[in-house]
Amino acid sequence: MSILDRFALTDHAAIVTGAGRGLGAATAVALAQAGADVLISARTERQLDRVAEQVRATGRRCLVVPADLSDLDAVAGLAQAAYDEFGRLDTVVNNVGGTFPTEFLKTSNEFLNEAFSFNVTTAHALSVAAVPLMLKEGEGQKSIVTISSMMGRTADRGFVAYGTAKAALAHWTKMAAQDLAPRIRVNGIYVGSILTSALEYVAGQPELMSQLETKTPLGRVGEPEDIAAGVLYLASQAGQYVTGKLLEIDGGIQQPTLDLGFPDVSV
Repeated sequence: MSILDRFALTDHAAIVTGAGRGLGAATAVALAQAGADVLISARTERQLDRVAEQVRATGRRCLVVPADLSDLDAVAGLAQAAYDEFGRLDTVVNNVGGTFPTEFLKTSNEFLNEAFSFNVTTAHALSVAAVPLMLKEGEGQKSIVTISSMMGRTADRGFVAYGTAKAALAHWTKMAAQDLAPRIRVNGIYVGSILTSALEYVAGQPELMSQLETKTPLGRVGEPEDIAAGVLYLASQAGQYVTGKLLEIDGGIQQPTLDLGFPDVSV
């Protein structure tokens, strides 16, 4: 086996959540290019259909499942849907998540709970449903990959809900890796500033973009494919000796790169 062969996912089957655009879309296409059939899910069917065209253009199969992934029953059901369609399940990419930044005193208990559920409980629900199906396919390693954020390892104003949830997801990754070894590897990615729809407003403001680029050691924001390449490494035999780890794919940042201007608390 050559070193490049280790990155192949020939005839594997994968699930990617939040795959209608951005990181999820790029990841689904990358896994297909490496040889995997892919189930993609998100809220908007029109977006998923565009991604499915790109997946099928690689010669691989794609199952489109529009769903509200805050619905834990719906997200868990993706595992059986993938297995029924492809006859196996090798990789789960827990990409769906996110929470808007909010001032501390405006972060309600309900908002915090929703952030935790959407970023952590969804990943857990899908993984719990997927693991028994992943283990049906004889020998060989399987892989779960989570998408965390650099805000889960740093701190800044306005991110108490999002950052706490992403930190919890990172630690969930480490804990699940212990529970599921040696048959299933569980790893994650601390994502930095990536040029997706979440940064559309920033991308249109030269001053803000300059702030991001200047505070990033590599001098630029990332591309979705930067993250997709990391997922492929973790999902493939290239990463077969890696579990319970989180890659920092963030351009080298060690502190937040964008000041959102939240004021000091006052009464």
